[in-house]
Amino acid sequence: MVFNDNEEKDTAPLVASLYKRIVSKDGHSNLQTETLSRKSIVYLKDIWPILMEMKWRWMLLTFSGAFITHWLFFACFWYLLSYTNGDLDLPDHNNPPENHTICVKYIDSFTAAFSFSLETQLTIGYGTMYPDGDCPAAIALLAVQMLLGLMMEALITGAFVAKISRPKLRTTAIKFSYFATVGHHEGELCLMFRVANVRQNPLTHVKVTAILYQEYKNQHLHQTSLDFHIDNMNSNECPYLAFPLTFCHTINQNSPLYPLIQGEMPAYYEIVIILSAEQEGTAESCQKRTSYTPEEIKLNQRFAPVISCTSKGYYKIAMENFDKTVSGLPMLLNPKKPRQNDFVVSINGDHADTTLFRHSSV
Repeated sequence: MVFNDNEEKDTAPLVASLYKRIVSKDGHSNLQTETLSRKSIVYLKDIWPILMEMKWRWMLLTFSGAFITHWLFFACFWYLLSYTNGDLDLPDHNNPPENHTICVKYIDSFTAAFSFSLETQLTIGYGTMYPDGDCPAAIALLAVQMLLGLMMEALITGAFVAKISRPKLRTTAIKFSYFATVGHHEGELCLMFRVANVRQNPLTHVKVTAILYQEYKNQHLHQTSLDFHIDNMNSNECPYLAFPLTFCHTINQNSPLYPLIQGEMPAYYEIVIILSAEQEGTAESCQKRTSYTPEEIKLNQRFAPVISCTSKGYYKIAMENFDKTVSGLPMLLNPKKPRQNDFVVSINGDHADTTLFRHSSV
């Protein structure tokens, strides 16, 4: 695997300044596979994923070309059949010579052969041209064209239905925070990011995994898994995504990100986030990816609250605060933990100074 880079130098880093990301913010990979031997054969053996990932304009062009090619291909056979049977030399197909069987009535040119191929495949049947039952070659060719045509139509119809209903389109409603933050949360130093579902239909069985890619001086790219948990939950899985979630990774001496607070991280590193979920109702799985580079990780910051309660008792999500961050405690300081008689109100990690209430004993 190589990165997209217009210049190749022996001393160039693995990740050039022009193409720094391994995974783009919208989840696309920036890696490029080098030319492989028999590459086209490998692709043809697994053509279905290629059709699913193909853009609509190319898919429509490909399928239109497949139909036209199919009609032209069998038009050649119908023309050849008429030529070998001597039908093209007949002056009048309504009055053929005795002892001469016309395989297909009124095929006297290639245009007529193409028209008959089209009518056969689409079962239009205008009635002007038709095969003679006394010509076995015409009946056999008709059966072959219909069988191959039906298989091609089944493939194209299935591809269109699968492409329209593919779960990948559901991920467009999943939003990651543009920035990640490093700050204190619940008495621990954490790396945090947000996830929101902007559609009313919730997602179920939401799970997050992450990989830390680091580049070292030996020009090797190392990858390490990162464990994230949902705020106030000791799990990386949420059974129900209806409002924005904050995912946290605790940074301690056992964390691969511990050098970050020591200022010893490599020159380049990237955190790739993979979110998997299921659609409610259909139970189809979908996946959304994003990544965070050093420029997109804010230190000594925490996310601003996005959930509030209206005067009528409804919860309100302020998406304008989704990417907003506020200053937090310095990373090397331990925040004061609440006393036992303090109650901290927290909704998915959205803390505010006004949410700390002290219990007064009577």
